[in-house]
Amino acid sequence: MTERTQSQRGISSLTLHLLAMAFMLCDHLWATLVPGNMWMTQVGRLAFPIFAFLAAEGFAHTHDLKRYRRRLLLFALISEVPFNLMMAAGPVYPFHQNVMWTLLIALYCLEWIEKAKTLQKPWQQWLGILAVAGAGWLLGTVTLVDYGGAGVLTVLLFSLLRGESWPRRLGQLAGLVWINCVLIGGQLLPVTLGGLAFEFPEQGLAVAALVPIWLYHGRQGPHNRAIQLFCYAFYPLHMLFLSLPALL
Repeated sequence: MTERTQSQRGISSLTLHLLAMAFMLCDHLWATLVPGNMWMTQVGRLAFPIFAFLAAEGFAHTHDLKRYRRRLLLFALISEVPFNLMMAAGPVYPFHQNVMWTLLIALYCLEWIEKAKTLQKPWQQWLGILAVAGAGWLLGTVTLVDYGGAGVLTVLLFSLLRGESWPRRLGQLAGLVWINCVLIGGQLLPVTLGGLAFEFPEQGLAVAALVPIWLYHGRQGPHNRAIQLFCYAFYPLHMLFLSLPALL
């Protein structure tokens, strides 16, 4: 089978965007209009890893990093009030910031990691990478961005282990398990398998996002300014729409 045929059978970047947006919408619908449908927030766990993966891919492919950063900053600012309205029914909510800030912090960390990779000795490179990752985790945690420092680390994970080889994929799997089941954790779900009962962190369902991510084969898919704007604008617009019933 040729590389071109394999690529044609893969999932495009646009398809991943649409899947992540649908998963996110499920989660936010559960949080606002249809509470009680737990399956919706469980499906929503798949959204952020896909967005994190796409941010890492965007960093790898962008021809203008400054423009990419400015776009994230612009939509982080635009999204803040809709996010606050959805989270707290008010325009100001200092205890939780929208996910665009998470991705923006991660983008700056990736830039510094690239600089760390230029250091002369391997131990200096790894020390630099660990220092940047630690700083990114700390900044994401203290600024209370969505998914906190763990969200920043998720983007770094996909960037550092970028590729389709199985060692890298196993690294992604192990990293996502650690980030979501240990760092984030949260509500536990009762599970029974083969007569054995145990509890599994609901956030651990995020690991299932690796299925569509691993089906991605590097194609951008249909792309123009209108599609790009839609993918960015969907975030603040859908939160604003979901907030309207509580404001009326």
